Amino acid sequence: MEKTIEALLLDLLKHLDITPKEVTITQDDTQTHQVDLKLSDQDTAILIGYHGDTIAALQLILALLFYKQSGSWSRLIVNIGDYRQKRQESLEKMAQDTVQRVKFSGESIALFNLNPFERRVVHMCLADHPDVLTASEGEGRNRHLIVKPKHPPVEPPPPDETSQPEKDLEPPPDDQPIP
Repeated sequence: MEKTIEALLLDLLKHLDITPKEVTITQDDTQTHQVDLKLSDQDTAILIGYHGDTIAALQLILALLFYKQSGSWSRLIVNIGDYRQKRQESLEKMAQDTVQRVKFSGESIALFNLNPFERRVVHMCLADHPDVLTASEGEGRNRHLIVKPKHPPVEPPPPDETSQPEKDLEPPPDDQPIP
């Protein structure tokens, strides 16, 4: 399977006139194949693209090519240099910062412009957090992630109608002595 993925990748990159310095393909316990590429700096920038759009497209195309050839779906993750690790660390930091903002404000915060991989990273990072919950909402391009407090802030009870209202504390008039 790894040989098939590598052959498909090298053929695809050949059409783009890109020659990788090194290709490593590993499989984890969940049957996910991690494809690690080492490229020149210029090719790295080209294949990662703006906000990782190109690497996501490359990953999708490679998965589709593999499916067409093998007839079975396999989860593929393409990583160029250490882009995925750096992006994951950045997303985890953003998630922790968002938790602090949610705890401080007591209100939900929406995180927009995250692709499915990035939303999954934030969901996984905050899955066991004692103070917040996460949920994805919306469809297609409008899909976003919501981080909300697990325990909504407690509002003070309404005033008891049987108790006496507080006396207005107005200053005494100038001509009356203060008791």
